[in-house]
Amino acid sequence: MPEFAYIARDATGRKVEGVIEASTRAEVTAVLAGRGLFPVSIDGQLQKAKSVRAGRVPGQLLATTYRQLADLLRNGVPLLRALEVIRRQTSHRVLREVLGEVLRRVEDGASLGDAMARYESVFGEMAVSMVRAGGEGGFLEESLARVAEFTAIQEDLRKRTLGAMAYPILLAIMGTLVTVGLMVFFVPWFEPLFDSLRQRNELPWLTEFLLSTSTQLKRWSPLVIVGLVGGIWGFRAWCRTDSGRWWVDQTKLRLPIVGNIFRNFAVARFCRVLGTLLRNGVPIVRALQIASTATGNRLLGVAIQKATQDITEGKELAPPLAACKYFPPTVVEMIAVAEQANTLDSVLLDIADSLERDTWRLLELAVRLLEPIMLMIIASVVLVLVIALLYPMLKMSMAIG
Repeated sequence: MPEFAYIARDATGRKVEGVIEASTRAEVTAVLAGRGLFPVSIDGQLQKAKSVRAGRVPGQLLATTYRQLADLLRNGVPLLRALEVIRRQTSHRVLREVLGEVLRRVEDGASLGDAMARYESVFGEMAVSMVRAGGEGGFLEESLARVAEFTAIQEDLRKRTLGAMAYPILLAIMGTLVTVGLMVFFVPWFEPLFDSLRQRNELPWLTEFLLSTSTQLKRWSPLVIVGLVGGIWGFRAWCRTDSGRWWVDQTKLRLPIVGNIFRNFAVARFCRVLGTLLRNGVPIVRALQIASTATGNRLLGVAIQKATQDITEGKELAPPLAACKYFPPTVVEMIAVAEQANTLDSVLLDIADSLERDTWRLLELAVRLLEPIMLMIIASVVLVLVIALLYPMLKMSMAIG
């Protein structure tokens, strides 16, 4: 949408300047009149809205930004001034540009949540929804503090998960590189030694398969590399589409062992966000709408949205969650009891703590089991290579002897 630069005066005669996004001059005049401003001039030259190049902002930096903004607002600093202070002090280029655009939109009369929604790829859907709810419910400072806490927890979870998976991933990469290196550069040396056995059809099938695979891999390795790189790039691009994200979320929940880890962490985030919102007086329908975006999984989000529809019809929360097979039965039972006892907010927070604690133990166990499994796989591959190469040599030596 184009932007119009304007100069206006308020009821006291003070000069006010700014930029407004609108379709026509008449719309700009109506917006200014609604703010109690009298337009002096409206720039007739249409300007394109300034675009901010998207980029990833570290989660810890976002958490610090939310926390600082909450602290400034609690201490009586106006929102516009608080945003300007934080924008000036940040050194991250993308975040500084985004905060500048958020500040400009708030100056034009937008709420903080609406301004952040224009850059949802940076802030995240859950953060935008919670800030909107805080602005609507009059607890903006509290919502920003909670968003800071959730963002810090999610970033810590991501780093701990990557740290736990670093060694198994390194083993897998090194094992693959070593195997491919042996097949391409080492195995071909043995092929001339086995020509006599091959001519007599006495070459073991395992050795024949290994030599054939090595020859094909060496011949087509450039195309294989290009194909793998292109396939990975195309798969990642497809995963960013709606159908791709749905498939990824569905696959995550169906994986053995790991699927339970993804599910429990998603349910824990949902319970924590919903419990926090209910504790701050947000109506349950609005709280469910926000919490459905906090799971990070579309399948669970759809199930929660269906539960929200049942809530609007006067039903309880537990039955529709029970109908979704992805919510653990113990969690559903605790929610059902909490609804009857009117302690849903505190029980939800307890569920989140318990799920995260138990899931971390499961994740640590899975990682510990993964390391010896990877070592056994690598050792098995090397053993097959050794057997395939040494067995024909033993046959040849026995024949000569």
